Amino acid sequence: MEIKTATAGTLESGDVMVQISPAEGEGLHIELESTVALQFGEQIRQVATEALTDFGLTNAHVRLVDKGALDCTIRARVTAAAVRATGKDVWKD
Repeated sequence: MEIKTATAGTLESGDVMVQISPAEGEGLHIELESTVALQFGEQIRQVATEALTDFGLTNAHVRLVDKGALDCTIRARVTAAAVRATGKDVWKD
């Protein structure tokens, strides 16, 4: 699946900014910046990875700047960024 660089989300409290760009190699490369990474970093990465694989995106560089987002917000922002990066619309039949 061909992708271009795209973003979704904000740097507001309770949100997460997600940037997806083409990967230099194979697989998903997730870069996380979060003040709660020690406590919730693995959970944030897991939610992002699940959202991307559910979407069908398996090769990408993903940068997340977390400001205390809930799992549902992370999933929504990752999905929105993936839609923008690929042009694949998951909300249409």
